[in-house]
Amino acid sequence: MTTIEEKRIFAKKSGRTRAFVGSGVGVAAVSVSADLVGEFGVEYRTAAIDVAGRAGQIAVATGEDVVLLGDEPLELGFGAASAVGFRDGAVVAGDENGRVATATDPDVWSEIGSAGGAVRAIDGDLAAASDGVYRLSERLDDPDLDAAADVASGAVDLAATAAGVYRYQDGWTREIEGDATLVAADADGRAHAVVDSVFYARTSGGEWSPVELPVDADPAGVAYGPATYVATADGTFLVDAGDGWRHQPLGLRGVVGCAVAE
Repeated sequence: MTTIEEKRIFAKKSGRTRAFVGSGVGVAAVSVSADLVGEFGVEYRTAAIDVAGRAGQIAVATGEDVVLLGDEPLELGFGAASAVGFRDGAVVAGDENGRVATATDPDVWSEIGSAGGAVRAIDGDLAAASDGVYRLSERLDDPDLDAAADVASGAVDLAATAAGVYRYQDGWTREIEGDATLVAADADGRAHAVVDSVFYARTSGGEWSPVELPVDADPAGVAYGPATYVATADGTFLVDAGDGWRHQPLGLRGVVGCAVAE
């Protein structure tokens, strides 16, 4: 049996990064070098509900199962999933009924617990659900905040709710007021959010500033590698390697997020 840990297949090659964009038509792989977008195409043709990445691996939540991508996609036996992420070397998945479980081997899932509502996002040690934000441990901690659309675990822990973007530091503190639909954070300090359809970036000093993108579309996912990658809901892929944004339409519909295997 192939273990999840063994199935690390996406290695960085010759300065190129492959970004994976989940959508209603499947998962597209986009080759990026610095801020230059190269070849792209759909590699997995089952509608994605969520997509997550870590070093060498991409996981996809679908209406049928959680799948690790590769030359031959590996179904993990979770069943229909609404969110997927990685934590401590394992895949973590959640569903519309609130179930949250983790696996290090295909078809061997350990239940963490049940949220009080549908699971919307998982990142690191955090899970967003329709009844609040949970922290994953040996079990699900009691939820904080209100219904959450997204969470991010990086140099800062963030949550997106209908009341705004919250940051965790000995408790949740609101940093942006408004209807937040997306948050993203990386271990190197990069962080972004979408609030009332405005795209924000967080500075190293903790200040949030609006970012003007060269396209009129709402970001649906943010991923980090050598550059910052954004996929919009209408299928445009953007990259910023430090000299401004470049963009490329991908011809996808119903984009749900993006990830890199960095």
